Amino acid sequence: MDILSTMRLAFRALARNKLRSGLTMLGIIIGVGAVIAMVGIGQGADQQIQQQIANMGSNMLMVMSGSVNRGGLRVGFGATKTLVYDDVQAVLRECPSVAMAAAGTQTNSQVVYGNDNWGTRIIGTEPQYFEIRTWPLASGIYFDQQQVEQNGNVAVIGETVRKNLFSVDDPLGKTVRIKNLPFTVIGVLQPKGSSASGMGDDQDDQVFIPYTTHQKKITGDTWLRYVTLSAVSLEASSSAQQQVEQLLRERHRIRQGQDDDFFVRNMKDVADQAAQASQVMTVLLASIASVSLLVGGIGIMNIMLVSVTERTREIGIRIALGATEEDVQRQFLIEAFVLSAIGGLIGILAGIGASWLISSRFNWPVLVSPMSILVAAVFSMTIGIFFGYYPARKASRLDPIEALRYE
Repeated sequence: MDILSTMRLAFRALARNKLRSGLTMLGIIIGVGAVIAMVGIGQGADQQIQQQIANMGSNMLMVMSGSVNRGGLRVGFGATKTLVYDDVQAVLRECPSVAMAAAGTQTNSQVVYGNDNWGTRIIGTEPQYFEIRTWPLASGIYFDQQQVEQNGNVAVIGETVRKNLFSVDDPLGKTVRIKNLPFTVIGVLQPKGSSASGMGDDQDDQVFIPYTTHQKKITGDTWLRYVTLSAVSLEASSSAQQQVEQLLRERHRIRQGQDDDFFVRNMKDVADQAAQASQVMTVLLASIASVSLLVGGIGIMNIMLVSVTERTREIGIRIALGATEEDVQRQFLIEAFVLSAIGGLIGILAGIGASWLISSRFNWPVLVSPMSILVAAVFSMTIGIFFGYYPARKASRLDPIEALRYE
C-alpha cells in the first residue's frame, strides 16, 4: 500500500472514535502548551535581566570603597576613605584596558522646588559618567568639565525626579534646592527603569551634580565612594579588572595576604551569572512541563494497545487479503503520529495563547521563540512515534489465523 492510502485508513480509524482520540491528544496538548509557556517565561525573565544589565552601561566596571576588617567586624561599601581622585587619574594613566573613568560620590537628600519636595539620591560625578552608562538625554545638556572644575551648581535629573517635582512643567532652567543650596536644572535623562541589582532600585530616581560640588558644598568629603569605569571592549573587561585591582593594591600599600580596602564589580560577570541562573530556571521549568508530554505519550501507547485489541479481527482480514507486516505497522505508526502531531499543533497554539495571557494579565516578561516552538513540535511527534512503535509492532506480528478467529 502507498503512504497516502495508509494515511487515509489511519484518519478513518481515528475518526471512528473522535472522543477517545481527542482525550488521547489532550495529554500532548497540555504538555506542548506547558513547555512553550514555561520556556517563554524563563526566556522572558532572562531577556529582562540582560536588558537591565545592558542599561547599566557598556563594558562597565565599578570600583567601590569599603570591604575592610575592623576588629573582627567586616564593613562594606563606603566604610573606608582611601579611594581618592588621584586613583582615578592613575587608573586612566596606567591601566591600558580601561577606556574611561568617572569619579563618584553620593548621599541622600530632599530636593525642593517651590512647594514640592522629593527625597532622592544625589550623585556627584563627571561628564564621562553618562557616556560610560550610555545614558542619553531626554532634553537639555550635560554639565561639562569646566563646571566640574569650578564647583558649578548645576544638576541633571532623572525621569522619576522630574515627574515628582515638576509634573507637566518644563524643568530646564528651573532652580531646585539641595541642602539649602540652589542648583539650576540643565538636563533631564531618558528613563532607564529598575537596576539589575535585584533590589528594585529606580535608576531614574537620582540627581546628578559635579562631584567637586558634591564634595565641597554638600558632604565635605575628600574621598570617593566609587569609580565608574569602562573597558576598551567587553572581552577586555576581565583584564581591566585585574589591572585596576593590582594598581590600587600598590597605591593603597596593601601587603600580600591583607584584605583589599576596595572591591571591583565587573558587570560582565554579573551578566554571565544572571544568564546561567536564568538558563537553569528555564531548563527546570521545561523539565517539569515535559512530564506532561511523557504522560501524553503513555496515553497514546495505552489507547493504541486498546485499538490493536479491538481491531484484531480487522488486522487478520487485512493480512489475509495481502497486507504485509510493514503495511500494518505503518498504519498504526501513522495513527500514533497523527494523534501526536495534531495534539502538538493545538498545544503550540495553546502555549502561545497561555504566554500572551500570562504576559498581559500578570505583566510578566514572556518571550516565545521560534526555536522553543520547533523543539516542542519535534518532541511531541517523536513521542508519538516512540510510544506508538510497540503497539504498531504488536499489530504487525499478529497471527492472521488467530486474528480471524478473534471474537
